[in-house]
Amino acid sequence: MKWEEEELLSIRERAYLYLKDLILSGEYKPGDRLIEREVASQLKISRTPIREALFRLESQGFVKTVPRKGVIVSNISEEEVIEVFTILSSLEVLAARLAAQKMDEVLIGEFNEKIEKLEAMESDEVEGGDTEHIEMNLLLYKAAKSPKLFDILSGLTDYIQMSANMGYETPGRRKESIREHIQIMKAVRDKEADMAEYLTKIHIENSKKAYIQFIEKQKEKVKRK
Repeated sequence: MKWEEEELLSIRERAYLYLKDLILSGEYKPGDRLIEREVASQLKISRTPIREALFRLESQGFVKTVPRKGVIVSNISEEEVIEVFTILSSLEVLAARLAAQKMDEVLIGEFNEKIEKLEAMESDEVEGGDTEHIEMNLLLYKAAKSPKLFDILSGLTDYIQMSANMGYETPGRRKESIREHIQIMKAVRDKEADMAEYLTKIHIENSKKAYIQFIEKQKEKVKRK
């Protein structure tokens, strides 16, 4: 990766997004140390944007500064994630209903395009899923045409991505999640508000179960050690 140092503002943002993505994807695990010098050397940039990215990540709870250890990746509690699922069970369901009620021709085109991509992933024609998952959520939130609701829900996407990645460790969950997303998108596109609401509730509950199953397996591994 080669970045131009002159584009300092861009570098700050990209450094932040790069580190956050590694945390959310599980590349950096809870307890791992993030050493400014090493990360800066890896990315071939100065330590300043790395330091600022770490400050920003700490303010969001993704990392923390520990005496004599430095900056380490936080262990986001199970309770925090369960709380997010509780919020989603109300607000994301509301977004799905509003989006179905406010669907227009422009949004129908966007939904059809997203559904086509998701169906290609379901049939293994293309790889991916993590990015499409978040993009689908953001499209759904936008379609609700409620700026305040969009701000609240989009602020939870990091937690959603992290918990989804953990849930995907459950065999078959990734494919099942894609199928659920397709069903939700079609119901919203077709202005079936009740069905969209119902399918969204089911999806959130299934995602929560997959996440809890992953956490329980991790606890069992710790006990065996």
